[in-house]
Amino acid sequence: MAPRKDSYDFHDQIGHLLRRAYQRHVAIFQEAIPDSDLTAAQFVALCAVKEQQPCSLNDIVKATAIDQATIRGVVERLKARALIEVGADPNDGRKLVVRPTAAGLALIERTVPFAQEVTERTYGALNAGERVAMLFLLRKMMESDADGE
Repeated sequence: MAPRKDSYDFHDQIGHLLRRAYQRHVAIFQEAIPDSDLTAAQFVALCAVKEQQPCSLNDIVKATAIDQATIRGVVERLKARALIEVGADPNDGRKLVVRPTAAGLALIERTVPFAQEVTERTYGALNAGERVAMLFLLRKMMESDADGE
């Protein structure tokens, strides 16, 4: 049966449920990661820098789906902690290039086991099939967004 047009329960809306799931994930991350100064956004940005090194701020935005304004603050905080280096691109002095430092790479290595635990805890009671289905559906939603661009 289709929902009545005049009924709208925000509790059942996909955006609300995704936001609640993400808030739960971030809370688990902050509790599980030993480095209390490292946020989930900083960790994913640091991982993207490691994966794509050297990379531009735009590359980090594309890899992480964190908006340009936010990524600038994330990069500044990572730079202040000497986890990344930011310098001019040797081929284009107007462009910034980001690389992980040895300390940044070491932090990733130390943090990954905890991040894997965070993933497990975020999945909670979902069984193996539900986990596969969730990843499939989330990726499909992202693909349909990319197709509409």
